[in-house]
Amino acid sequence: MTDASDQIIASQAEAVRRGLAIERDGTSQHTTQTISQSYPTTVDDLWEACTQADRLERWFAPVSGDLRLGGRYQVEGNASGEVVACEPPRSFTVTWEFAGDTSQVAVQVDDEGDRARLTIEHTHAGDADSDFWTQYGPGATGVGWDLALLGLALHLVAGEDRPQDPEAFTQTAPAQRFIRAASESWGEASIHAGTPEEDATAAANRTTAFYLGQDVEP
Repeated sequence: MTDASDQIIASQAEAVRRGLAIERDGTSQHTTQTISQSYPTTVDDLWEACTQADRLERWFAPVSGDLRLGGRYQVEGNASGEVVACEPPRSFTVTWEFAGDTSQVAVQVDDEGDRARLTIEHTHAGDADSDFWTQYGPGATGVGWDLALLGLALHLVAGEDRPQDPEAFTQTAPAQRFIRAASESWGEASIHAGTPEEDATAAANRTTAFYLGQDVEP
């Protein structure tokens, strides 16, 4: 990593806006996670970075498939789904199908004068008593999106590609500080959304351990 990338990583956790809404109805739970960041680029450039396969591979992951309305996509080693809405260069929505579960991700690009803002909204409906949610809370998904926006910042600001060895990257001191800060922030968002503080903090600690490759205590 360069000095420029170290500076970006050091300030990244505070550069992001995060939000969480939790709605419970009996045994079901509906969550909406929002993450947003402003970048020193244009709407068109940010849109291309989020929709063109060659750009996505540089900061996010290799993405294959038919990247247009009605088409299906596959993120290498991760989710697949369908493009269900698309209004270039402002927004698109996809289904997010992973590990037998389906949620929805909406991406929006907004003009901020000499900057452009990316907002990702991830919505999921499931079991209110989900063991996975109880164990990790919003951080399991949230820190993943945090790492993605960090990759985008390194791409757009420093001109650097995502780490070729993500596991080695997470063992560096700057990355570990960032992951801890992001996970703590999602824990705080969970508390604001109504989760008891003790439960939210414990879930955030387990999320941090998971992303740092450490043993996760029950």
